[in-house]
Amino acid sequence: MKLPELKIGTRTAKIPIVQGGMAIRLSTARLAAAVANEGGIGLIASSGMSEDELRYEIRLARSLTDGVIGINNMVAASNFKEAVHVAMDEGIDLVVAGAGFSRDMFGWGRETGTPIVPIVSSVKLAKISERLGATAIVVEGKEAGGHLGTTHSIKELIPDIRAAVSLPVIAAGGVLTGQDVADLFNMGANGVQMGSRFAASLESNASPMLKEFYLKSRPEDVCVIHSPVGLPGRAVHNPFVDLSEAGKMPPKTCDKCLKNCRHNYCIIRALIRAEQGDVETGLVFTGENIHRIKKILSVKEIFAKIRDEVEKAS
Repeated sequence: MKLPELKIGTRTAKIPIVQGGMAIRLSTARLAAAVANEGGIGLIASSGMSEDELRYEIRLARSLTDGVIGINNMVAASNFKEAVHVAMDEGIDLVVAGAGFSRDMFGWGRETGTPIVPIVSSVKLAKISERLGATAIVVEGKEAGGHLGTTHSIKELIPDIRAAVSLPVIAAGGVLTGQDVADLFNMGANGVQMGSRFAASLESNASPMLKEFYLKSRPEDVCVIHSPVGLPGRAVHNPFVDLSEAGKMPPKTCDKCLKNCRHNYCIIRALIRAEQGDVETGLVFTGENIHRIKKILSVKEIFAKIRDEVEKAS
């Protein structure tokens, strides 16, 4: 099959692949720009960044590509509004938002002409998003990494949501290969979002130790944890998971990064430790199919491989 283009607002991605926004600082300007240069949509994960840092990353990405660049931010983040407004001030191409749902962001989008793309996991929220003015939606299944909004597979969700809304539907969760992409397009998706495959790329800002940790992960190592955000989260099992799930790791400091925090641990600091290579006491978010990734590839190689696999897909 031939992949169609994906139009979001006034911008068109030649390849309908969105690189998932992975915090903290896994997906920064370098990765987002590399994806945009291949014709996809690159996302800078703004959660955990200061306003100045986010502004710098957006401007850096713009200097590296003329492709489609957006941000991804957690609605649960205490600085969600501020980060979104910084991105809009910088003329960001789209805002993707998950880990909660904000009605306010649609008004901000209308004021600035910025496409708003919420992450949803139900027909109900998909319909609400369309009614409020979403430009597109990311439909995320249980296979996704990080915060989860459902226990249903992406392949269960897509048909019903596709039938319920008329706006572009971007499928997310467990997408790694061209066959995965083809399957979801055959079910009605207009695009796909891929996180784990790009986390394990050369351009990912993850430390070499974290990337090697991904490659060593087995199916039985992937688990679901309780996040301070108030949602379950998919991660790779490590000593941190054992301690946090047993309630033996209270936060010694609080960065007040969340609007409402369960305070079972500091998620920002835990994610930063993992990004910097501490895979023992860091939180390693990942998708369900991380074990299928056997090699760290460049973004260019990933796109070439997917295009080739899609052409051969049944």
